[in-house]
Amino acid sequence: MRNPLSAMRAGGGARGERHLLAGLRRGDPDALAEIHRLYGGVVLGYLRGAMRDPAAAEDVHQEVFLEVWRRGSAYDPERASLGTWIMLIARSRAIDHLRKRVPEPHDPQAPGGGVLGEEEDAASSPDLLVERWAMAVLVARLPEDQARILRMRFHEGLSQTEIAARTGIPLGTVKTYMVRGLRRLRELMEEEG
Repeated sequence: MRNPLSAMRAGGGARGERHLLAGLRRGDPDALAEIHRLYGGVVLGYLRGAMRDPAAAEDVHQEVFLEVWRRGSAYDPERASLGTWIMLIARSRAIDHLRKRVPEPHDPQAPGGGVLGEEEDAASSPDLLVERWAMAVLVARLPEDQARILRMRFHEGLSQTEIAARTGIPLGTVKTYMVRGLRRLRELMEEEG
């Protein structure tokens, strides 16, 4: 089976997704295995952050890919990319699981009625985490040099000069990679809608 991630990086993302979708619709377990290989880590990372319970995250992770398998024929590539569709399923399953949990005790005197012993972390809200993981899926579709530079800039907080020093890439080339990467990222986001 051809590696769809390589095709995505080479600009053939839609073709790679169509190939995987065709396999999923046929009930081909290899297609599901490839989808899991491509997106499983992203989904599990999102679930661990959203749920804060590693065991529950792994259970929901299995539920997500079972649902991908069952609903594969209903997936509409016109509405969202495969990665976005899978992340929406993950978000829905995480919310379902969190709603079933026994509620945490709340301190009515705390601002916003906070959970006792815990501070609200806005950075770990399910919606924000979905956005971050969706962005990670898009960055993975960029050429490797551009993706690496953008990760160093935005995840590690390095300046362009620091990136050039760390990688040995000339500063002008670092700037070019960033501009091209950001431009391509914008195009991918527009394609996603």
